[in-house]
Amino acid sequence: MIQNVDVYDEGPYTCSVQTDNHPKTSRVHLIVQVPPQIMNISSDITVNEGSSVTLLCLAIGRPEPTVTWRHLSVKEGQGFVSEDEYLEISDIKRDQSGEYECSALNDVAAPDVRKVKITVNYPPYISKAKNTGVSVGQKGILSCEASAVPTAEFQWFKEDTRLATGLDGVRIENKGRISTLTFFNVSEKDYGNYTCVATNKLGNTNASITLYEISPSSAVAGPGAVIDGVNSASRALACLWLSGTLFVHFFIKF
Repeated sequence: MIQNVDVYDEGPYTCSVQTDNHPKTSRVHLIVQVPPQIMNISSDITVNEGSSVTLLCLAIGRPEPTVTWRHLSVKEGQGFVSEDEYLEISDIKRDQSGEYECSALNDVAAPDVRKVKITVNYPPYISKAKNTGVSVGQKGILSCEASAVPTAEFQWFKEDTRLATGLDGVRIENKGRISTLTFFNVSEKDYGNYTCVATNKLGNTNASITLYEISPSSAVAGPGAVIDGVNSASRALACLWLSGTLFVHFFIKF
């Protein structure tokens, strides 16, 4: 009976039975299996886009475990990366950021699993910037959305003048990836081209957005046209029904 078996107990064992005439022996080999265990794994890392990254995942076990790397931040079924202790990524892209899972498996027990997070920094790019039309005296909002890691900081300009909250009746709000420039009471002088600038430590980008004038009548024209269209159609149906009724009445009479 071997208590607390460890790997040093592995090997051949011989049982001998001594009799008067012939000694008898029996030989058995003990194989010690060890569940997989990850002993060393890379720490979370932050790199700039275009850098090279090497992740390490060292595991022990008997039999020797298979080490697999998988990218968790992609669609299911597309996350396999490599089957090796080392994961090397050259010229890393922003879509390669996220969590990477190292799994050590040798079928002795459940796999040992650990995770590493890669954060990829990249300069801003403006993904949404739309021109806006508004009537004089109404509220107008210009919106600018930018993707970046670290998160971008925003600035608004009209021509060469930087805008600030509280000046000329405007308010600037920055929430995550989106910055808005709000005019509470649009006047003629507010119309024109505005520039949204998004900046982080890796660079900056900008987009031109136009606040243009629309007449109050054109703003109402849309719904009015629909209503007029509905009324016209209703009148046409009523006329058709009346004509049919008169025809039937005339046919019965004669």
